[in-house]
Amino acid sequence: MLYDSVIVGGFGHVGLPLAISLADKGQKVCALDINREVGDLIEKGQMPFIEHGAQEILQRVINRQLFLAYDPKVISETNTVIVIIGTPVDQHLNPELDPIIKLIDDYLEFFHDEQLIILRSTVYPGTSEKVKNWLHQYGKNVDVAFCPERIAEGYAMEELQKLPQIISSFSPQGLERCRELFSLLTDDIVCLEPIEAELSKLFTNVWRYIKFATSNQFFMIANNHNVDFYRILHAMTHNYKRASDFASPGFAAGPCLFKDAMQLAAFNNNNFFLGHSAMLINEGLPNYIVSKLKEKYPLQTLTTGILGMAFKANIDDKRESLSYKLKKVLMFESKKVLCSDCYINDEKFISHEQLIEQSDIIILGVPHTQYKDMNLPKDKIVVDVWNLWGNGCIV
Repeated sequence: MLYDSVIVGGFGHVGLPLAISLADKGQKVCALDINREVGDLIEKGQMPFIEHGAQEILQRVINRQLFLAYDPKVISETNTVIVIIGTPVDQHLNPELDPIIKLIDDYLEFFHDEQLIILRSTVYPGTSEKVKNWLHQYGKNVDVAFCPERIAEGYAMEELQKLPQIISSFSPQGLERCRELFSLLTDDIVCLEPIEAELSKLFTNVWRYIKFATSNQFFMIANNHNVDFYRILHAMTHNYKRASDFASPGFAAGPCLFKDAMQLAAFNNNNFFLGHSAMLINEGLPNYIVSKLKEKYPLQTLTTGILGMAFKANIDDKRESLSYKLKKVLMFESKKVLCSDCYINDEKFISHEQLIEQSDIIILGVPHTQYKDMNLPKDKIVVDVWNLWGNGCIV
């Protein structure tokens, strides 16, 4: 076979770091995708997004161990196919299988017997079994596996080799093939049944989502009584191990957490009160901040600036960022809304210096490290839910 592995969806935040890492371990890897503009950057050894430690390795492996493709026929030139396509939720908050069904339909002719097909992205429980059954119905004698990615975006290069890897397959030989592949990255391998692996990924993400919701709810309770939650949080966590992992308040968003909470709810016939409550709290934080500002200030006469539009700190990914929801709410309430982000290029954004100068109210959307040492004028109204500047937060 021409390639040791082909990664479908190989130019993205999950696929590209994995492709680079496997190539760096000596595999001949092909990253398959459709975005030629992004592919042109990768060909030049440039990362298309922020991923710490990736660019140096990319420059070392591109066109040596790592190759790019846009034609799906490369799938037929490997025995290992890693699929970076998950199940999103639709407008009714139900999982959508369409992307995976379309992939199988479009690429069916390129799958061949004896291949190992690994689903890597988060999927609705039972999806792996459906994929296996579909392929077998089409006469494809393949091993299907689910081996969930567990990385924190921006830190994949480190975490791919430091975190335990969960693997699962429907056959002993498929499981062993997964073990051989991921043992290139780590010796810490955990074996599960596919449905267990699918749930483990969802449970992990939803647990984080619920933790953020707990902190956000406590923040709102304290704030409603004009108490700085960060003084309480310090007391709760200071030299007290049982509370050491207590999350900070802030916008809990991005392409995974909300979606996965809703997928888990759908899997349990929408009987998931804890997950739905977490969603209402986390998604409601932008509205809460604006409502509290309205109680104190004449927003219709004031300009509000949102500092930081990415979905989390120190990355350039704006997918599902709650800063954009905050912007939409403010568009109805504030005289003018300004936005800035030191990592995101957007012609509608202004520099942070301009935002600070022109805004009456400054809301920290995401705590990028570059904002830490800013000196904000004392006449500005500052909302720092993250407590980046160490002054606490009462809205």
